[in-house]
Amino acid sequence: MGIFDFLSGQFIDVIHWTDDTRDTMVWRFEREGHEIKYGAKLTVREGQAAVFIHEGQLADVFTPGLYMLETNNMPILTTLNHWDHGFQSPFKSEIYFVNTTRMTNMKWGTKNPIMCRDPEFGAVRLRAFGTYSVRVADPALFLREIVGTDGEFTADEITFQIRNIIVQQFSQAIASSGIPVLDMAANTGDLGKLVAEAIDPKIAAYGLSLPELYIENISLPPAVESALDDRTSRGIAGNLDDHLKWKAAESMGQGGAAGDAMGMGVGAAMGMQMMNQMAQPGPWGARPAPAAPMAPPPPPVEHVWHIAENGKTKGPFSKATLGQMAADGSLSRDTHVWTPGQDGWLKAEDVQELAQLFTILPPPPPPA
Repeated sequence: MGIFDFLSGQFIDVIHWTDDTRDTMVWRFEREGHEIKYGAKLTVREGQAAVFIHEGQLADVFTPGLYMLETNNMPILTTLNHWDHGFQSPFKSEIYFVNTTRMTNMKWGTKNPIMCRDPEFGAVRLRAFGTYSVRVADPALFLREIVGTDGEFTADEITFQIRNIIVQQFSQAIASSGIPVLDMAANTGDLGKLVAEAIDPKIAAYGLSLPELYIENISLPPAVESALDDRTSRGIAGNLDDHLKWKAAESMGQGGAAGDAMGMGVGAAMGMQMMNQMAQPGPWGARPAPAAPMAPPPPPVEHVWHIAENGKTKGPFSKATLGQMAADGSLSRDTHVWTPGQDGWLKAEDVQELAQLFTILPPPPPPA
């Protein structure tokens, strides 16, 4: 995991660390029986920090750069060893390299359902899962609080604790957010920010930070989801009576055996619906209440007529008035009449509605 370059076979001259595991957070540079040479070169790359431990005490923290391990750049270590006069000799110490880059695509999820109160459905149980990223913000604090003397510390060793904190804060955020269950999918971004802000102070005590947290899914129990699907289906179908009528009309238009079968099925459903309505007891439970009487059809529209005589138009006249005119002879069979909706002028005897006015009168006498 590390590369050791020796100036001689006895003293370590170059100290550095390269990592390709993508999950190692801390690695200890240590070689039993070897002493770090005073004046050795320490290389700290970007995304790293080096924590210098001497005789069990944290001496210095080195940020990215190239360092010569001498008294002028190790003031704390100089004070510990009383190197006030530039005493140069090999010394036994430990150097912990800390990975300060983001550990991404870390998984989290609720082990058990979370109980919360929804304004529409009442008490519901929710599950959620997602991803987050974590990074070491304070290498010295992280080493003291979490790593200790572990020579190789990986992200898996801290993810369980972080997941517990995420679930706890997520439960509190969901309970206090007041967001309805059906609207949570549209607010996962805001919920993720709330949870991340609540978690940050908790893990800051470990020397860590949570740059980002994502909620990928919030789900209900399968039985509740099935009930929601049924409710959605009923909403799409709309009014049951209108739906059955539409299906019946559609089946009649299809024709053939399939249409007949569908029409029979819809007719049976409508029949069952009517039977259920008829089977409902009356107000005293003795027998069904009588059906409401059917409304009478609208009265027929009465026509009014115009008469053409000598190039002039008279009227309008009602049918009763025309009957009187036919009786006194002012309306004859050859009189031209017209009513709205009629195609042009017609003789009175050619209009079926007026022809009956002349049946009660004798026809004109035959010529002498």
